[in-house]
Amino acid sequence: MLLQRPHLLQQLDRNASRSLALLGGFEGLGRSIMVGIMPLVALDALGSKQAVSYAYLGGGCIALFVTLNVGRLESWMPRRWVVTLALASLVGAAVIFLAVDNALLSLGIGLVAVAAGMFSVCIALFIMEYIDKRDLVRNESRRMVYNGLAWTVGPSLGMWLFTSVDDRLPFVVAMVTALVTLGLFWTLRLGANPVLVQPRQKAPSPLANIPRYFGQRYLRIAYAVTVVRGTFWISFFVYVPLYVVEAGLSRVWVGVMISTVSAMLVFSPLVERAAERFSARRVIVAGFTVIGVGLVALAAIGEARTIGLPVWLAAATGAIALDVLGNIPFMRTVRPRERLAMTTVFSTWREVASLAAPGLAALVLLFAPFRAYYLVVAVLCFATAAAATLLPRRI
Repeated sequence: MLLQRPHLLQQLDRNASRSLALLGGFEGLGRSIMVGIMPLVALDALGSKQAVSYAYLGGGCIALFVTLNVGRLESWMPRRWVVTLALASLVGAAVIFLAVDNALLSLGIGLVAVAAGMFSVCIALFIMEYIDKRDLVRNESRRMVYNGLAWTVGPSLGMWLFTSVDDRLPFVVAMVTALVTLGLFWTLRLGANPVLVQPRQKAPSPLANIPRYFGQRYLRIAYAVTVVRGTFWISFFVYVPLYVVEAGLSRVWVGVMISTVSAMLVFSPLVERAAERFSARRVIVAGFTVIGVGLVALAAIGEARTIGLPVWLAAATGAIALDVLGNIPFMRTVRPRERLAMTTVFSTWREVASLAAPGLAALVLLFAPFRAYYLVVAVLCFATAAAATLLPRRI
């Protein structure tokens, strides 16, 4: 049974799913404007792909620490203020990139990840409170469509502003978009309903939540699904911009690549239908297989070449399916009484992926050419596909 919804949310939409998806779309637009530009700014400032990897590694450490403590933040303040803090982090990141201070680039990268992590924890909790389990796949499909629209427009817009108008303007636009998202969130009054207010109690230690989470088999698999999916996406958003530059193409192609992939999210309803027909488990396995094959092909191509761009896009089609279904194993297997504690751990997938991708890349570059990195991530994808076959059919 659905919980009672805040009054203004009912007035604005009568559909919690659409309102939550709209909110996520606006937040995604703010991040997407900056995401393709950040690696290029870091490359210009730091001078090498390895240095960029280290900067992203440092940012991932910052984000991981904060996301693990979202449960404590919720015990100290209402959830609406946690969402406010997340969007304020996005504004702070834009300010740092405007300054282009080399010493603070890792902090700026980390704040973007902090904003995404905190926001995703809160939205996931709202979804589990408002949306019936039977409607989760449909809700995720709709959410991906809204996100797809935002991420289709954002990267190309940001790159065009960066290369053709003023290299500071994308960050200003991102700040304005984050503030608009914040205004929309407060208009919806999410979290104001007493039904949603949890009794005040001491928040469990993040370190205590971790063994409780990983002691549950299906939650371990759900975490692997999201972490490996996230590792591919971090690789895409960090290394595709560098790949475009190394291939000798115009930087405008960075925005085109990211926007093209994002546009694929509008086909999320097709993934929903495939899940209904073949089961979400089978679609998840197929998605990881497609990514793995694409990465093996990139390794075979070797150095950055124009032919590699469609291969990146092909691999991303598998990740698109996982974006629609990747959270379903967790949402359908987590115990209701453990939602806050387990969601806090689960949502660290973004930060762990943010550490795994640049960390593995930096390690590979110490001993081998970058093409070996594609093979490492491909192995992770194939292993996760095998693990996903152990999920229950009912997901």
